Amino acid sequence: MELERAVERYAQFLSAERGYSAHTVRSYRSDLADLLKFAGEQSVTDAAELDLEVLRDWLWNGSQAGLAKATLARRAAAAKGLSAWLKREGATTADTATRLRAPKPGRTLPRVLGTEQLDSLLSGLQARAADGDPVAVRDVAIIEVLYASALRVSELTGLDLADLDHERLTLRVTGKGSKERVVPFGVPAQRAVVDYLHRGRPELAAPTSGAALFLGSRGGRLGPRTVYRLVAELLADVQGSGPSGPHALRHTAATHLLDGGADLRAVQEMLGHASLGTTQIYTHVSTDRLRQSYLNAHPRA
Repeated sequence: MELERAVERYAQFLSAERGYSAHTVRSYRSDLADLLKFAGEQSVTDAAELDLEVLRDWLWNGSQAGLAKATLARRAAAAKGLSAWLKREGATTADTATRLRAPKPGRTLPRVLGTEQLDSLLSGLQARAADGDPVAVRDVAIIEVLYASALRVSELTGLDLADLDHERLTLRVTGKGSKERVVPFGVPAQRAVVDYLHRGRPELAAPTSGAALFLGSRGGRLGPRTVYRLVAELLADVQGSGPSGPHALRHTAATHLLDGGADLRAVQEMLGHASLGTTQIYTHVSTDRLRQSYLNAHPRA
């Protein structure tokens, strides 16, 4: 099987049969496109010729180019997935990537906002929305929901009106792999959403709005880029280091839940993590805070 055709079919398999999100499939396509280019330079154009040596050279080439460990690990995962699929499809006689190794990505602690920082951020947003500007009213609801329910940005923008349960204060969310889960949200978030439904969404709505909860300025479903820009703008003047995208609010919510005594398994379920190990990074953040508090407060620290 021609390697380029194999990569295209594999990407279609990830989307149609594995249920991967469009964002994840794009990431795989990007990594494997680079592999195709590298393999072509080595005169490897058939899937059967894609051996372990080519894959190792590809990763080494990326390492020499200064790629981050996380990127190399992701590329290795993409190559392993492709190799296993090629064997299942009969395009190769062996899974050549089983012994492929990449450096383990370093785990960095996520950015976490303090409660006073959040209160200040939300107060500023509410002041913007005081005159009833529909976009400003919408933005208050977006930030309240992101923090209240620890959603991914794709989950937020994918919400429909029917996903809201005002009586139970829950949201039906479609996460990674098209898996559904139900997450709670609090009274402040409910108030912000109700205000948006009364003063914001009707002003933004257009014939093409459909069932989308959050709408853009032209009436279509709100896109992730708009949310990224909003959060980055809000966090630009907030003290602290680390990423300034919507994930900062997800990290903050998870950490605050654990600081408040929430069960780790419950937080895992709320976040939609497949592995408990992914959720445990937030215990590291909480432990760091505990240690700092100890150093600051204990007379014999």
